[in-house]
Amino acid sequence: MAIRSKHILVSRTDNIGDIVLTLPMVARLRQMNPGARISFLCRAYAAPLVRFCTDIDQVIELEDIADAPAEYLKHSDIDTLLLAQPDRKLAYAAFRAGIRHRIGNARQKLYLLFYCNRRVRFSKRVTEDHEAQINFEFLRAFGPRSIPTREEIPGMYHFDIPVNSEISQQLQPYGFNLVLHTKSNGHGREWPIEHYTALAQMLRSQPDVHLWLTGSAREGEWLKAHGHALLQLPNVTSVCGAQTLGQLTQLIKQADGLIASGTGPLHLSAAIGQRTLGLFPPTRPMHPGRWAALGLRAQNLSMQKSCSACEKIVADTCDCMRQLTPQAVHGIVNDWILEKKEMGVKARAAN
Repeated sequence: MAIRSKHILVSRTDNIGDIVLTLPMVARLRQMNPGARISFLCRAYAAPLVRFCTDIDQVIELEDIADAPAEYLKHSDIDTLLLAQPDRKLAYAAFRAGIRHRIGNARQKLYLLFYCNRRVRFSKRVTEDHEAQINFEFLRAFGPRSIPTREEIPGMYHFDIPVNSEISQQLQPYGFNLVLHTKSNGHGREWPIEHYTALAQMLRSQPDVHLWLTGSAREGEWLKAHGHALLQLPNVTSVCGAQTLGQLTQLIKQADGLIASGTGPLHLSAAIGQRTLGLFPPTRPMHPGRWAALGLRAQNLSMQKSCSACEKIVADTCDCMRQLTPQAVHGIVNDWILEKKEMGVKARAAN
C-alpha cells in the first residue's frame, strides 16, 4: 500500500553534491504529498544551501539532534523517515521511536533490512542512470513512480536565493565574473592546476574578466603551496575559506559562470541555473554518465577513452583530465562572455 504521510523527514548528511542531487527527488515528493510537511536533515555546514530550496519546510541540523536522535523523533510529529543515505544510528533511532514509515535501500546495508519497514531495493553499480535519477528509486514506497529524464531534472530545482549586496559590490567592477573551484575535497578527479593557470593567463587579454577561486580554507592552503602562479595573476582573487556555504551559493548565483571538476559546487551551480562547465574523466564511477552537471546552462567535457589504468589511479588528476586542454575550455568561456554581451545589447535595445 502506498504511503500517506503528514510529515516526512528526508535524511542526507553527507556532501554538498549528494544533497543537491537529492533535491529533485524532494520536489517530486512534494508533488506526490502536497499536504505533507517536508523536513530535511543535514549537517550544519550544508543547512544554508538547503534552506534556499523552496520545496523544504524545515531544515534540521544533525548536530542539534546527534546526542539523542530517538528522543527527538519520538517527540516530533514525523511519521515518515526517508534515508536517502545509509545511517545506522538514525535508522535505529527511528525504529526505537516507532516512526511509522521507515524507508531505506535494503541492498545497501544489512541493518536497513532490520530497521526499515518500507524497503526499496536497487543497485547503483549496474544502472546507467545519473545520480539524480537514481534517488527517485526511494519513491517506490509512495506508489507508482517514474524516473525523470536528464533533460527534466533541471526543471525540478526550486530555489529562492537572496542577493548579497557585499558580493555584488565585489563583482560590480568587472564585466564578467568567472568562478573557478579548482579542488574537489577528494571527491573527484581534478583538472590540473597548471591548466587553470593557463586558462587564467589566456583571459588576461580581456581586462573586464575576473576570476574568483573558491574552496575551503584547507584547499586555499593547498593553492598557496601548489598554485602560486595562479594566485599571482592580477585577474585572479582567492576567497577560499572566507565564505559560508550560503555565501558561496550567492556568489555562484551572482557571478557569470563556474568551472569545476566533479564536486559539490559544480552541481550547485548547475542546479541554480548558472553557466556551468563540468570537467570529467570518462572512467566509471567518476564519469559524466553518473555525475554530469545537469542544469539549464550546464555543459560537460570528457575524453572518449580512459587513460591507462585510470580506475586504479589514486592521484588527484590523470591523463584523462590533462587531455582536456585549456584552449578547449577557453573557447567555451569566450562563448559565455559573448553571450552575456549580446544579452546586454538586447536589454539596452529593449529599454
